[in-house]
Amino acid sequence: MEYISLSYASLGIAVLFIISAMAVSFRYRLGLEKDLAVGAVRAFVQLTAIGYVLQLLFVSERWYYVVGMLVIMLAAAIKNAVARQSVTLKGMFTTLGISIFVGSALTTAVVIGIILRVKPWYSPRYLIPLAGSILGNSMTGAALALNRLRSDITHRKPEVEAALALGATSRQAVMPMIRDALKSAMLPSISSLMVVGIVHLPGMMAGQIIAGAYPVDAVKYQLMVVYMIAAAVAITSMMVVYLATSLFFTPDHMLKAEALGST
Repeated sequence: MEYISLSYASLGIAVLFIISAMAVSFRYRLGLEKDLAVGAVRAFVQLTAIGYVLQLLFVSERWYYVVGMLVIMLAAAIKNAVARQSVTLKGMFTTLGISIFVGSALTTAVVIGIILRVKPWYSPRYLIPLAGSILGNSMTGAALALNRLRSDITHRKPEVEAALALGATSRQAVMPMIRDALKSAMLPSISSLMVVGIVHLPGMMAGQIIAGAYPVDAVKYQLMVVYMIAAAVAITSMMVVYLATSLFFTPDHMLKAEALGST
């Protein structure tokens, strides 16, 4: 089947989808028209820019350009994870940064080096889209885990303080909250595993099929993607809740009042 190239003129027709969403917002007075318009423009600018950047990377295939791109993507993921927190805490950037980096790097290394055996390892055609998918989901998992943990510690402060008074360490005192935070972060990827292929065809699989790949081959890649995302989110979330105790407690296992803020 011939690949159908999409022109900017044809893409312009797709703007009608955004306009229809704005119409719904206007009809029900949701006040989201401006956000939809700004989001649509930002998406166009950002995706167009990254498209040209990726095209240059594909042509040059220099490892330092690819690594530089990954560093920029990592920094953006960490910044967005911090921005999603209801309260900004000292050390939060470091905690989220280490967690997202470790979870994403481990998963990406296994996919690129062991599963796909990409040569050279820095091939942008494989490394950039796969790492981007992993980073995006790790970012979301990290943000969810930390937000849920802080919220639960705040609401269950008397329970935490009682455990501390009975001699529990800070991690022991918040272990029930850690479990709930991990569940909250991992549930979206688990839900995706449950419905993939039945309710929807995910992005990578749909993209490969449109590009002309055999459906069975596209399925294999999509299975790898959903599995790697589940692993990346689990590792990242675990790192977040493990490191986050230093954000909420002093070295002598006392709750930091300024860390709880308001919910």
